Amino acid sequence: MKRQSEHAISPTRSEDYPEWYQQVIRASDLAERSSVRGCMVIKPWGYALWENIVRKLDGMFKSTGVKNAYFPLFIPLSFLEKEAEHVEGFAKECAVVTHHRLEKSPEGGLVPKGELQEPLVVRPTSETIIGDSFSRWISSYRDLPMLINQWGNVVRWEMRTRIFLRTSEFLWQEGHTVHATKEEAVERTKMMLDIYAKLAEDYLAMPVVKGRKTPSERFPGAVDTLSIEAMMQDRKALQAGTSHFLGQNFAKASEIKFQSAKETEEYAWTTSWGASTRLIGGIIMTHGDDNGIILPPRIASSHVVLLPILRKGSDQTSVMSYTESLAKELQAVSYDDSKIHVEIDDRQIGGARGWEWIKKGIPLRVEIGPRDIAQDSVSVGRRDKDLRERVSMKRSQFVAEITRLLDDIQNNLYKRALEFKKTHTVEIVSKNQFYEFFTPINQNKHEIHGGFALSAWCGSDRCEEKIKEDLSVTIRCIPLDAQDEKGDCIACGKPNSQQVVYAKAY
Repeated sequence: MKRQSEHAISPTRSEDYPEWYQQVIRASDLAERSSVRGCMVIKPWGYALWENIVRKLDGMFKSTGVKNAYFPLFIPLSFLEKEAEHVEGFAKECAVVTHHRLEKSPEGGLVPKGELQEPLVVRPTSETIIGDSFSRWISSYRDLPMLINQWGNVVRWEMRTRIFLRTSEFLWQEGHTVHATKEEAVERTKMMLDIYAKLAEDYLAMPVVKGRKTPSERFPGAVDTLSIEAMMQDRKALQAGTSHFLGQNFAKASEIKFQSAKETEEYAWTTSWGASTRLIGGIIMTHGDDNGIILPPRIASSHVVLLPILRKGSDQTSVMSYTESLAKELQAVSYDDSKIHVEIDDRQIGGARGWEWIKKGIPLRVEIGPRDIAQDSVSVGRRDKDLRERVSMKRSQFVAEITRLLDDIQNNLYKRALEFKKTHTVEIVSKNQFYEFFTPINQNKHEIHGGFALSAWCGSDRCEEKIKEDLSVTIRCIPLDAQDEKGDCIACGKPNSQQVVYAKAY
């Protein structure tokens, strides 16, 4: 293979990580910027990836009794005002509709007309509008628990955007459940976090830390927020999924009441939980290299591309016939809970063809030429290995072993990411060492620092804010599996503090 000493993506990760990320998205044909400020167009290769994530999550949700529904995109402003902390948390990100039609102006342009009696907020999240429905649907303890999920889009008017990670409009799911008791709601909150962790680790090959958010980092209006935090290759944290115990706050705001078995009227206990297309950004930054994205096979847009070698003067018909019959054979093979997805690329564009699929991150590349056919063989390249490494396999062997190859790639990606996370997660007790740990290695466009610091925190908002002011470092979570280790707060030195995960974050 040519270009052995070159990289397909420029700049490389070490040269400019943020720009590398943008170039990978462009080169892999996942998405592009829209003409609408801060929004993105998800292209077919990227949307297929999202569809696979949706399919995995949706199946896991439904296995716990959750059912899908759909609620309005528009939320009356008065609904948001019912929960003060909630509206305050989203106020700066809300897009608001104030008129319901357009008319021509005397100058010939279009102007909004027909002012609404009440402004409508384009949903930033749906607790209040769904709560309104729940208040009508629920009257008795026999109606509980109510377990609802919505797949859709939301709008949060971000000032600084980055495709997949932070856009003004993005795709997501938001789950909302109602329970008769606090204990049931807390249990559901933890259950959904476990599902997000399973998705991340078993399918995205992305190791995570499960933890609890500090009060200042909680979802607006929540009593408790749990999250999964993943480490990207620039050693920043990505919040990849959240699950919120809302207590009775939203039930009281929306009047979600039920008659108990004792015939008393009670306010319900609610939860909400969500994950979004930022997971695709996490896949890129967890597994990508300087030649593009690397897709974990269990959620890959496609599993294998067949590259027939069609040289002039050769029997091109027999090569294509062999390729197409192999594709049909592979498509009949079961993998995970689906079938093998196969691409055939018969374009005659030389070496550029192979590089396009490398940049797109497809797990397996298979070249098929007259010599291979003569030996009933194929030439196989793996995206997780050295790109110069190719293995010749008998056709029957390749078909028989393709699922093993895909699982091997999946496991290899996870082990690689886990080792990276372990290497850059450090327990720090010294304040000087802590500040050095989060000092950027290079003072240029990109910023690569230490990683995750396991350090003590006294529980003070002031100490948390001090670290954030000094270093742009936040407490990502209080690990759920943290031991009862005591120490001195990394900010103030106060003893008997709890250990938390500090990191810079997206």
